[in-house]
Amino acid sequence: MEEKISRMRELVRILNEAGKAYYSESREIMSNFEYDRLYDELTALEKQTGVILSGSPTQKVGYEVLSALPKEAHETPMLSLDKTKERETLKEWLGTQKGLLSWKLDGLTIVLTYEDGVLAKAVTRGNGEVGEVITANAKTFVNIPLTIAYKGSLVLRGEAIITYPDFARINAEIADEDARYKNPRNLCSGSVRQLSSQITAERNVHFLAHALVKAEGVDFKNSRKEQFEWLKTQGFETVEYREVTADTIEAVVNEFEKRVATYEVPSDGLVLLLDDIAYGESLGRTAKFPRNAIAFKWEDETRETKLLYIEWSASRTGLINPVAVFEPVELEGTTVSRASVHNISVLESFELGEGDCITVYKANMIIPQIADNLTRSKSISIPKTCPVCGAATEIREVGEVRSLYCTNPECQAKKIKAFSLFVSRDALNIDGLSEMTLEKFIAAGFIHEFADIFQLPEHRDSIVQMEGFGERSFENLKEALDRASHTTMVRLLYGLGIAGIGLAGAKMLVRHFKGDLETMRRASKEELMEIDGIGEVLAEAWVSFWGDESNCQKVEHLLKVLTIEPMAQETEEQNLPLAGQVIVITGSLETFANRKELQEWIEERGGRVTAAVTQKTTCLINNNTASSSSKNKKARELGIPVLSEAEFLTQFSEGSEGTERDAD
Repeated sequence: MEEKISRMRELVRILNEAGKAYYSESREIMSNFEYDRLYDELTALEKQTGVILSGSPTQKVGYEVLSALPKEAHETPMLSLDKTKERETLKEWLGTQKGLLSWKLDGLTIVLTYEDGVLAKAVTRGNGEVGEVITANAKTFVNIPLTIAYKGSLVLRGEAIITYPDFARINAEIADEDARYKNPRNLCSGSVRQLSSQITAERNVHFLAHALVKAEGVDFKNSRKEQFEWLKTQGFETVEYREVTADTIEAVVNEFEKRVATYEVPSDGLVLLLDDIAYGESLGRTAKFPRNAIAFKWEDETRETKLLYIEWSASRTGLINPVAVFEPVELEGTTVSRASVHNISVLESFELGEGDCITVYKANMIIPQIADNLTRSKSISIPKTCPVCGAATEIREVGEVRSLYCTNPECQAKKIKAFSLFVSRDALNIDGLSEMTLEKFIAAGFIHEFADIFQLPEHRDSIVQMEGFGERSFENLKEALDRASHTTMVRLLYGLGIAGIGLAGAKMLVRHFKGDLETMRRASKEELMEIDGIGEVLAEAWVSFWGDESNCQKVEHLLKVLTIEPMAQETEEQNLPLAGQVIVITGSLETFANRKELQEWIEERGGRVTAAVTQKTTCLINNNTASSSSKNKKARELGIPVLSEAEFLTQFSEGSEGTERDAD
């Protein structure tokens, strides 16, 4: 059974990679014949095992958008675990029992419920007593089985996680450094608790099971290990674990510890669980902790060092972050000399002063942090002026956290970061304007607001004299500005840097308001929150931005130097020839260079191209109309026409439709 499920996981991965290459990148990594062969193998395995894995190409999980996540109480409270940092304590705690030692995952705990073999419900841990229902989002996780062979009532717990490689990839796609995620756990939590399951699907969230709560009628032979192994037969990936006794546990802990630095899943320690189910449950629980398991936290390697000074780092949002600079020390195999102090509240709690003797460590063996201040001279003064522009600073309190901000809206630090986002690839996409070049132009007084970037050619004589610039560089810049001046509303909105409005948010707004900027900028918070994927925080940020008259003026100036090109979704779709048509494309093409070109042609005329054939599909385009491919089979089953490229163009092109209308 386990081998079959392992093969299914491999097939899902291979088929999805092939599908992505085929539909999104206009390239083929396998023939249609090979794809259909693997697809049929997966279908057969799903029937044999009774398991359908999340992401299986045989399924189409619909995306769901909610206005708010509903709350639900857990049947039994989800308690935290007691903790220790001592290996000897683990040995004493285990005694003569056999235990299971596993990673303590640093993600978001989720409770899954299956009824009649189907995923019925997914709820976050929440406060331990009440969680948030995220069932639609869980169905988009990379590896959660949507159906399982077991038909009884099943409840299990596990951790939703985003791996370090995926975390790095997602952050690398965000041009604005200030908008990047701080750690995988925060990214995972935000991804899982999205109101739009489509956004969750894009984040590559995994689920690792770590506790079976209920499985009616299954004999686990009084063993937690048997539960883990049984879950694997149902298609679940479980947390990695090892069997241990008091004699072997120290060596196994050491083995786990050696792997921390290279383990791709965020972990902040280990969990020791008693294998004997009945014995563990007989121990009961305290008010805070169950007694059948205990957590082991890595004992952080700390070093004493001397605090040299606090560096104040300004950001695009105006936030000024304190950073501790200290004499270099070796920690976990690397040399460190800096650590974030996060905010004024943390700075004050450590009572920091220059020359203080501090202890530092790496949180989760990765991120340098201050552990303690042994001297506590409390001599660090909070700057009254911004380190970049010299304007007055102010301390603002949000919740119970005090942070320092620059009050100058024209602060150069804000400008450089804002302009850097504005010229980035997904925004106006202006080649040749690096952050360093922008800094030079701002310092020279050439750029004060976004529109000034397109007036740079007026400063030709000065620019060609600058270090690193010459006639050729200037001409390249001028050409880049000419290209960028013809842009889209989506790029413009993203480039404005409105708090929280990323590329996806900009697309949602443009699509909803059909590209009408005047209507968009006057939209109320309530109107905005009715849009799929726009929550209260984003709505408030949008309203706040357009409520500032200076922002409105800057955008007006910008619109005078830009040509906003109409996009398919910004036009009146009902007046387009393919409005309302849902089309699937497969196979090689003859008239168009590739599927992407045909897709753009269809979308420009109001149609929509999807990957899978469903009841909503208008037609399937396949030059091999007699093919026995899975898509052709599906289309025939649903009574959907399979058209060749020529037949499609004859039936749906603007010319043919015009002829028919003229004839009428």
